[in-house]
Amino acid sequence: MTGRQLKTGTYAALALAVGLALRLWFVAHQARVVGDTLLYGNIARNWMQHGVYSFTPPPGVPVPTLIRLPGYPLFLMACFWLFGVEHYTAVMYVQCVIDLGTCLLIAALAGRLFGRRAAMAALWLSALCPFMAIYTAAPLTEVLTLFCIALTFYALERWRGAGMGFNRWLWVTAVAMAYSVLLRPEQGLLAATVVPAMLWMVWKQARPRGSLLQAITPVALAAVCVVLPLAPWTARNWRTFHVLQPLAPRYATDPGEAIPIGFQRWYRTWAIDFASTEEVYWNYDSAPVEIGDLPPRAFDSNDQYAQTEAILKTYNRTDNATPALDARFEALAEERIHDDPIRYYVALPVARLVNMIFRPRAEMLEIPLEWWRIREHPQMTLLAAGLAALNLGYFVLGGVGLWRWRQSGWGPHLALAGAMLSFVALRCVLLLTLDNSEPRYTLEFFPLLIVWGSFFFSANTTIRRTTP
Repeated sequence: MTGRQLKTGTYAALALAVGLALRLWFVAHQARVVGDTLLYGNIARNWMQHGVYSFTPPPGVPVPTLIRLPGYPLFLMACFWLFGVEHYTAVMYVQCVIDLGTCLLIAALAGRLFGRRAAMAALWLSALCPFMAIYTAAPLTEVLTLFCIALTFYALERWRGAGMGFNRWLWVTAVAMAYSVLLRPEQGLLAATVVPAMLWMVWKQARPRGSLLQAITPVALAAVCVVLPLAPWTARNWRTFHVLQPLAPRYATDPGEAIPIGFQRWYRTWAIDFASTEEVYWNYDSAPVEIGDLPPRAFDSNDQYAQTEAILKTYNRTDNATPALDARFEALAEERIHDDPIRYYVALPVARLVNMIFRPRAEMLEIPLEWWRIREHPQMTLLAAGLAALNLGYFVLGGVGLWRWRQSGWGPHLALAGAMLSFVALRCVLLLTLDNSEPRYTLEFFPLLIVWGSFFFSANTTIRRTTP
């Protein structure tokens, strides 16, 4: 081993050690085992112990469900089998290892694209990223989703370098995309951007006349592998519920459950920030919703304020959503949409997306939802502002790195860059359609931001063709 290799290895080991320490600190001090974690764990336990994909609400009778895809319950089942049922701390430790694997994949991709210095920068940027690290302390899909994204793009680049035929990197790419879809339904966007990039790569490759069909066959098989795991899930849903549901439903409801469409339309006429998601959106149909939790933009007039207050008073008597209440919310929503359709269809969706991208990402920390009220909690406001600045820094670095990469020429990596950009763009379009603003929905951008940002640290700006 040369002195340079030893130095590189030392810096890499130090980055991983610091990254591990950060993640273990989050596990020790910021662990969250609530909400969706308990739902996933309940499904995994019932599946493991009774062979039924179900959750167990009070009074304790298992109820089959399709509101969550089986990817994360499968992971929890494996952890429960190894470490004990509902041993969530062990799950968090496993997620720490997986997240560090994500950091290594990000660094490896940056190294292949931009060189050794960029790889080291990417490793430090990902290992020290608190927004990625903190989700190791929450048994949720985020850690595995980020791993699948990083693995998919790394394997795609390795597949290109290996000649774009039938090789192990083809199958790694396909498996990563397939499992990603089993984790979260919107991760189908990953395959929707990567598979066309693969087709573009083989299309542009020099080949003998008449061999195009042979060249695209590996890509077609990879695409089949992505959807193949959904077949047994779809068949199970048809057999159990008699519905065609290859993914999880948009509103996370089982067949036959009422969906408060009127309330959700009304909510979209004013909601922007995560505070409203937690105080209003998640509380509806289970906990009180106070008029004081609504911002001034929720009312266009004193009459609307009075109508809203009356509806919420009726709801708060039972904390139960009813068709009659939903109809009242629907009428209020129609009035507000009619008064200002641009606000509803354009301004508010864009505002929610911007909020998801640039807010402080303090939802996993003990920071008040109204973090901007500096007079009430000055220290927490400063901490939140610091997190917002750090988050902005990652986006700016990623944008600058992407711009410089584009200026220096994408060369053989044009399709890879196009897939990355398309993934971000399509995800933004999807997020424009959501009711609830949650910063974790834009966490998937970070592996790509870090890869792009690492170009800023590369030794030179000339992109050279990498060897397989």
